Parts: sequence; structure tokens; C-alpha cells
Amino acid sequence: MKIAVVGAGSIGGFVAARLAEAGEELTVIARRANLEAIRRNGLRLRNADGSEQVIRGLRATDSFAEAGGQDLVILAMKANQVEAVVDDLHHLLHAHTVIVPMQNGIPWWYFQRLPKPQTGQHPVEAEDVPLPADSLEGRVVRSVDPEGRIMRAIDPQRILGCVVYPACDMVAPGWVRHIEGERFPLGELDGSETERVKRVSEAFVRGGLKAPVLSDVRAEIWLKLWGNLTFNPISALTHSTLVDICQYPLSRELAASMMREAEAVAGRLGILFRVSLERRIAGAEKVGKHKTSMLQDVESGRDPEIDALVGAVIELGQATGVSTPHINAVYALVKLLSQRIRNDGLAVCAQRTG
Repeated sequence: MKIAVVGAGSIGGFVAARLAEAGEELTVIARRANLEAIRRNGLRLRNADGSEQVIRGLRATDSFAEAGGQDLVILAMKANQVEAVVDDLHHLLHAHTVIVPMQNGIPWWYFQRLPKPQTGQHPVEAEDVPLPADSLEGRVVRSVDPEGRIMRAIDPQRILGCVVYPACDMVAPGWVRHIEGERFPLGELDGSETERVKRVSEAFVRGGLKAPVLSDVRAEIWLKLWGNLTFNPISALTHSTLVDICQYPLSRELAASMMREAEAVAGRLGILFRVSLERRIAGAEKVGKHKTSMLQDVESGRDPEIDALVGAVIELGQATGVSTPHINAVYALVKLLSQRIRNDGLAVCAQRTG
């Protein structure tokens, strides 16, 4: 396949290296120091088993027009960075181009191409009966797409849902370290099984990745988000790793309270979790001394990715009539931290220019 990976950060670099090594015709769209490092030294990947590979001669550019039409476009940037590229995406598209967004949290496309609900799935007397799907179709998730620009710019018929499970980080520009995990579950937004989703899955598998095709990708999004919306902000506020949070009783209980609130919101949207809350926490604890991406952002002075992971859950709670007091409190604290990071950054810039 002819594939473009937009964003060569930790996840984008990992996926690009694996797919290029498997022989796919790959283009990386990157910027500044990262782009220069890839051009000069190749894309370097240190795998979880300690082995390393360097992909040399990789086509790398910062120009969407130069990259040209692709069979598959992987959007491997954070949720708050997608809007900045939508005006250039048309350069990468032909009539049958497929787009795979790889963002954490609730995606902008969540209420597009909703599958038809199965009758009889929930008892009518249940207090958490899901809202009718036709009342949600086309709803804008303002936390990640405030003006609806992304939703308007990207045809939902092109999109395959994807859930990102691997943990990776950037050692240096052009150099990615894979910590653990290889799963990228995929699914059509309407739950159908198509030839194109099978093709993309097969390409990922050729790259040594696990890409099962799901009939309900939104349920998998919630399962991943269940941990992200709790452990990420708690780690950013406390500068603690996953195992620290899970093994300290007070932070473990806070995480569990946030997860119970999120589970109630998801239930109103027709989502059933396939694992228990305790098992999900145990899975995070098993990862060990891993710094979440939000903690890495805070330590690097970058604005943390809070709205897609936490703000969107609060928004959906308000839309479905579910109270989320613990999530609200943690969100408020991280938003304050985010403001302080931005102000500190502006102060440093002012001192340099002054």
C-alpha cells in the first residue's frame, strides 16, 4: 500500500518504522528537528526486546502536496493538533483513500456513521437505557472539535476507527523507543466488515503489529479511555508512574471513582465494558514504572492533552445527564496546570525576545 504517516512522534514513528520495514511504500510528514533527523540519519526504532532498527532512505517531507495521493493516511498526532492539518489533507487523497486517525480519547468522529442499535439489547426498565442513536447522529464533540471544522473537513466515509495500545516515547528527534504493546484494533464506524478494513489490518500485521478487526470500535475506545482519563491526569498532577498510582490506596480509589463515573456515561451511550474495573486497574499496574504521555508532556513543558481524554467525557456526561464530580475536579486541576505551563512558556519567550 501507498501510506502516509502524518506526524512522526512516538506513535507515528513507531508505526512508520514497522510499516516501512515490512516493505510498504511509506511517506512520513514531519516537522523541524524531527524531519531533519529522519532525513539525515533515518528513522531509528528501539524495540521493547532491546533490538534496534534504522530505516534509511525513508521518504520524509513537511509538504502534503509533495507527498501526493495515498491509499492510506494515518493521522498520528494528538487530538489537539488535528485541526491544524485538515486544510492540507486534500493533497493526500484520491477517490478511495482511507484515513485512520490515531488519537487517544473521544474522537471527533464519535457520532458519525453510528451503527443501528440492536433491539432487545437493554431491558426497557433499566435506569441506564442508552439514548436513541438517531438523536446522537452528527453531534459535534466540542471538546475536541470546538467549531466542527474537523467534522466538516473530513468525509466520515473515509474513516476507519483505531485504538492505540502501544506505549512509546521519543528518545531524541528521529529516534523512538517502543516500551510495550503492539495492538491497534480497527473497525468501520458503522460496524460493518469491509474489504478495506481487512486490507489495512493485513498491512499492519505485515509490520508485526496486531490489528484485529472489531464490530464495535467505540466500545474499544472506551476501554482504552477508561484508564487514560484517570491515570494520565493523576500522573501529570502527582508526577507519578502507573504502578505508583495503582499501589497507593488514595490515588487508586480516586482512579476507581473516576472510572465508575465514566462507565455510567458510556452506559448511556450503549457501551458495555468487556473487562471489570479492577481488571483494568490491574492492567495499568502491570505496566510498571511507565510515565504516561500526559506526564511526559508536563515534564517537557508542553501543554497536556486533556480535553480529548477528560473534557470530552465531562461533555458527554452533561449530554447524557450523568454526573461526573470526581472527573470534573481532576479536569479543573489539570486545566489550571495547563494554563500555568502556557504562561511560563510565554514568559520565557518574552525574556528571550526582550
